[in-house]
Amino acid sequence: MNVEATQEALLGWAGEGWRDLPWRRTRDPWAVLVSELMLQQTQVSRVVPKWTSFLELWPTPASCAAAPVADIVRAWAGLGYNRRALNLHRCALAILSRHQGSVPSGLPELLALPGIGPYTARAVMAFAFDVDVGVLDTNAARVLARVAGRPLGRREAQALADSFVPAGGGWVWNQAMLDLGATVCTARMPACAGCPASAVCAWRGAGGGDPDPAVGSAGVSGRQSTFEGSDRQGRGRLLDALRSGPVAASALAAACGWPDQGSRAALVAAGLVREGFAVSVDGHLVLA
Repeated sequence: MNVEATQEALLGWAGEGWRDLPWRRTRDPWAVLVSELMLQQTQVSRVVPKWTSFLELWPTPASCAAAPVADIVRAWAGLGYNRRALNLHRCALAILSRHQGSVPSGLPELLALPGIGPYTARAVMAFAFDVDVGVLDTNAARVLARVAGRPLGRREAQALADSFVPAGGGWVWNQAMLDLGATVCTARMPACAGCPASAVCAWRGAGGGDPDPAVGSAGVSGRQSTFEGSDRQGRGRLLDALRSGPVAASALAAACGWPDQGSRAALVAAGLVREGFAVSVDGHLVLA
């Protein structure tokens, strides 16, 4: 695998027509961390206005930590995967208590924060602190597997991602990799003819057919379970109802969208209480 040729090809393409995203205009670690948590499994178009309004309300970890959890959960409306809102608030509290209100730059310290995994930790390192580490989300992992021409194990994928980062180019390289996977080397119908990495891509060189080496490769997302009718859907509906106000115990099933499944709705409500989203007060469920 020709690392130098891959670097030259991708860096030559970087910045030419890639997406103008607001978090690319800042190196503020808190703003970067907020963007990364919001972007997990959520479309960019939905994140942009939410990211801007969130930072207007809570521009620092300290301001976020001081806010009630309920306010953070309300602000998260429309982004889905609401547990991330809870994790972000817990992150802010941890940053305040452990790091004097400043987002840390080291991998161990970032990984020790609530809800922060290997991808998010390295994204903060690269995009806020310009550290030369490979950021491996599903888009970057797909590019790497196809360039390598075979599925990759988790350690191998991360090692390969790190090896491709040019010295001093952690920010621009990873932004280019993420954009390449999101807009060109897509999961379905990749635009190989216009891909800057086509000349160094082993999968493209082999004809680009089945099997796709990205399928089953480490870091590449697989198909999600059906959302329609799931507990996740009912949970999301109940949280949306709670954002507007208390929900009576007798109305939980209707709020979940399951008017005839009271016991199922009660279990979902109990889960929200257990996780810290809500509390039970006088026969009503309310945001914590």
